[in-house]
Amino acid sequence: MSWVIDMSLKNSEALRAIGAPSAKTALLALLKRLHFTIGLFIGPFIFIAALTGTLYVLTPQIEDYLYAGELFTPSRGEAHPLAAQIDAALAVTGPDAKISAVRPAPTVGETTRVMFAEPGLAASETRSVFIDPVTLQVRGDMTVYGTSGILPFRTWLNNMHRGLLLGDLGRIYSELAASWLWVAALGGLALWWVSRGEQQPAVRKLRRQGRQLKRGRRWHTLLGLSLLLGLMFFSATGLTWSQWAGSNIDQVRAAVGWLSPSLNTSLMAYPSPAAADPHAEHHVGMEMTAEPANSHLSGLAESFGETHHPQSARTLDSGVLPMKFDDVVRIARQAGLSADKIEIKPTYAAAQAWSVNEIDRRWPTQIDAISINPQTLAVVDHLYFEHYPLIAKLIRWGIDAHMGILFGVANQILLAAFGSSVCAMIAWGYYLWWLRRPRSGSEPHPLLTLTHEWKQLPASAKLAIEIPVLILAITLPVMGFSLILIVVSDYIRWKLSRSHH
Repeated sequence: MSWVIDMSLKNSEALRAIGAPSAKTALLALLKRLHFTIGLFIGPFIFIAALTGTLYVLTPQIEDYLYAGELFTPSRGEAHPLAAQIDAALAVTGPDAKISAVRPAPTVGETTRVMFAEPGLAASETRSVFIDPVTLQVRGDMTVYGTSGILPFRTWLNNMHRGLLLGDLGRIYSELAASWLWVAALGGLALWWVSRGEQQPAVRKLRRQGRQLKRGRRWHTLLGLSLLLGLMFFSATGLTWSQWAGSNIDQVRAAVGWLSPSLNTSLMAYPSPAAADPHAEHHVGMEMTAEPANSHLSGLAESFGETHHPQSARTLDSGVLPMKFDDVVRIARQAGLSADKIEIKPTYAAAQAWSVNEIDRRWPTQIDAISINPQTLAVVDHLYFEHYPLIAKLIRWGIDAHMGILFGVANQILLAAFGSSVCAMIAWGYYLWWLRRPRSGSEPHPLLTLTHEWKQLPASAKLAIEIPVLILAITLPVMGFSLILIVVSDYIRWKLSRSHH
C-alpha cells in the first residue's frame, strides 16, 4: 500500500513522458496499484478477522473464570459410574432427551458433560448438562458449540470472527479476507524485493511529511516481511474453512488423496468409505464415518465377556442405555485410548456402532478413535493418529494451530502477538494513505487507477495474467466476484477522471 500512495502518480507521469513503458515496468506499476487497492478496500476485513481472531485465542482462561462453577467442582472422592451421572442429567432434561455425546470428567475437580441434541439449536450446537461426578450435583446447563465444546462467550467470539454474527451471509467477509490476504502478502514481498536496492534520502533532509512517510513505510514493510509466513498460513487455513472456496479445496483434496482417514461405525458387512471432516469442531457428529474395519481388534471385548445389567430406571430408544456408557469406555481404554479427554458418541441407528474419540488436540495430539458394537461390545474399528498420512497430520496440526490449541498457552501467546501485529501493519498502511490522501477539491487523476496500469501492459503479459486470474476466480469465487467489483468501479473512475484531464 505504501508504495503506490506517493510514487505511482510520479512514476506514471514520467513513464508517459518518455513513451510506452517496458513490460517489466508496466507489470511493477500494476502490482503497486493492486497492492494499494487490496489494502484500501480489503484491509478492513483483514483487520476485523485479525482482531476477532486475537480475542478468540485469548479467551480459554477467561472462559474458565466465567464458567468456573460449571466446569469445576470442589468435591473430592470416588466418582459415580457414568450411568448414574447420565441419569442425573436426564433428570434435568427429561427421559426422552436424545444424548448426542458424553464427556467424562478428564481430571479430579472437573465436571462431566452430558450433551443433548435438541430442536431449535444451531448447527454444531448441543445442550450440555454439567454433572459433579462425585456428588451427582447438576453444576450447569447451557449450550456449547463444536467439537471443541466452547461455551457461550467463546461461541459468540467464534461467530463474530467467522461471520460477524450474520450466519452464512457473514461468512463472505472472512472468505474475502482469506482470499486476498496471500495476494497482498506476496505482492508486498515482490515490491520490497524489487526496491530493496533503491537509495532513499536521509530522514533529516526530508520535510516533516516526508519523514512521516518514510518511517511509516519502514514499519509497514518491516511488519509485512516479519509476518509473511504467518499471513500465508492463515490465508491457507482460513480458506479451508470458507464456505465456497472450502468446498472446492475439499474436492481437490479428495482427488489427490489428501483426505483424513475416518472411522468405520457401520455394522453392515460392506460399509461404503467416506472421509473425515478435519473441521469437525464446526460440524458436530460428522467426523466419524466409514473406514475398513480392523478385524484383529474385533475379539477384544471377549476378555470382558458380554456384560448384563438390570433394566435402567431410564431407557432411551434404540438401545441407548446409560449403563452401556461404562462398558463402552472400559473397552475403549483396554483398546488403547489413553487420553484424559474423551468423548463417547452413542448411535440411535441399529446398523451403526458407538464411537469413543480422544479429543485432546494439544501436543502430543491425542485423537485416536474406536468404534464398538453396543450390543455385543465387540470392537469394530480403531483409528490411530500415528497411522495418519503425513498430509492429514499436517492439516490437523494446521487447524489446531490456527485455533490456538496446539502447544497450549505458547500457541495462544504467539497468535496474540501475530494478530496484534497484523492490525498494526494495516493501521500503518492507512496512516500512510491519510498522509497522501487526495486533498479537498482535487480531482481524481486517470493515472492513479488499475485500468491505466493495465493498459500499459503488452498483450502477451495480459494473457499471462488473465489465465491464472480466471482459474483463481473460479476456485476462489468470493475473490472472483470482488475482483469484478473492483475492476468495474476502477474503470468507471478512470473514465470519469479522463474527462477532467
